Amino acid sequence: MLRYIYGHDLHHFPKLAGAMFRDRADQFSTRLGWDVQIDANGEERDQYDALDPLYVIWETPGGGHGGSMRFLPTTGPVMVNDIFGHLTGGGPIQSPLIWECTRFCLARNAGPRAAAALMLGGGEIMRGFGICHFAGVFDRRMERIYRAIGSWPEILGSEGEGRDRISVGIWEFDATAQARVARRAGISPELSQLWFRRAFGEETRSKVALSA
Repeated sequence: MLRYIYGHDLHHFPKLAGAMFRDRADQFSTRLGWDVQIDANGEERDQYDALDPLYVIWETPGGGHGGSMRFLPTTGPVMVNDIFGHLTGGGPIQSPLIWECTRFCLARNAGPRAAAALMLGGGEIMRGFGICHFAGVFDRRMERIYRAIGSWPEILGSEGEGRDRISVGIWEFDATAQARVARRAGISPELSQLWFRRAFGEETRSKVALSA
């Protein structure tokens, strides 16, 4: 199932949260060789995890971490502006209608539909919060995953060649894309919406509007 958990609530899910950060360390440091910070518990965190982001986590039937993503509004500090601003094709990306999606992580034992399930969760955030676009940084490996899922971004800029290519992209997620990703994930739109409502209730748009 999909869980939507803000950073300040992760302590309510210690097993799931710990597995998420350890899988991030495994993916980004061990498998990809990125220069990321790993703590004494073998968990990977960066400065954006301290900003109370919203995490979307694919929880396996056994309660484990199958995959996850992290979301932050671009009205505050975000990676696409702070680190990769030279790839955005102009000024910084800043709008209450655009959120950043980063740290797309899949556990080693993630099933074949986990990636699509996470993207479906991103679509629920976009729909439920009235967001128009997601912005994100991704490497060459993720290009294949996005194509397989059926949710491909508009690329704003890239640097590097081959496996080392890094791009900044921006996503829309309309009803057609949602249906396509839901089929790939094997999850009905009704079930996906139920998981979202369980996390946020029925008045998500108004709550976000009041806090913006």
